[in-house]
Amino acid sequence: MKKYIYLMMSILILNISKAQTAEVAESDKIVGVWEVGSGKARVKITKYGDKFGGKIVWLKEPTYPDGTKKVDKNNPDETKRTTPLLGYNNLLGFSYKGKSEYDGGTIYDPENGSVYNCNISLQDNNTIEVRGYIGVSLFGRTDTWKRVTLKAK
Repeated sequence: MKKYIYLMMSILILNISKAQTAEVAESDKIVGVWEVGSGKARVKITKYGDKFGGKIVWLKEPTYPDGTKKVDKNNPDETKRTTPLLGYNNLLGFSYKGKSEYDGGTIYDPENGSVYNCNISLQDNNTIEVRGYIGVSLFGRTDTWKRVTLKAK
């Protein structure tokens, strides 16, 4: 009888472990480099702890006409207006909620200096919908981002 209970417990633990591994793999599908809908920027989404965030890693026009690097000139905090946009963390605090949905995060828009609540939905392995909103998700804007596949040299 003890062997039977031990065997059943082992099978149960193995199945729980498999389920947790599958959820981690599913949640990590968002990790990678994504081009925003306008094509002006690319954002690298990474995992930190059990959260996801992203930073700007590429700009179509990384400098102003005078050759200086683009900075966060529209930030409401004057002390941050000289911060370079390249490397700027603009997605913060997303949690995986299952069914290819991530929420609880924020997105910063350097074009207007505003922070919005945000949800991300993985449509397929190469497409996400990023919805920024104030208050209720009903009042917001959705942008479709495409995964960037980096070519080997």
